Amino acid sequence: MDNQKKYEIGIQSLKKHNVRITPQRQIILKYLIEHHNHPSVETIYDSLEKQFSNLSMATIYNTLELFEKIGIIIELPNQGGGIRYDFFGQPHFHAICENCGRITDVSSDDYMKISQHLKDEAADQTGYLLSHSKIEVYGLCPQCQKKLNKQRSK
Repeated sequence: MDNQKKYEIGIQSLKKHNVRITPQRQIILKYLIEHHNHPSVETIYDSLEKQFSNLSMATIYNTLELFEKIGIIIELPNQGGGIRYDFFGQPHFHAICENCGRITDVSSDDYMKISQHLKDEAADQTGYLLSHSKIEVYGLCPQCQKKLNKQRSK
């Protein structure tokens, strides 16, 4: 799916939830769709502040909180603390490096089935009424594996 289609889906989701489509919300949504760096609030602010002088950190925080609440983005833990964000227009899971914190999107045709299975298991075992899930797997990214192998071969 191309970025324009993702943007249209995001805008439709905002409209469906009766959210006003402000220029600030539009540029933050576009940034999240176009950048696959799983940015923090600070990263988004640093990237957009020069182009949009009326954009504040508070606006970004509030917008991301709203986007997360309606389900078009998800929050991801940052290795050094804090939160990173990811556009979730097309459901996917994440592989996260335990060493450097790199986050990589992983697409799966079975994502929805896997997610539903996990929610069903959790509900059966706990009695929780579940609304959503995030799937993350952890290990070492290829770059950290190379570094580790170089250190071992010395």
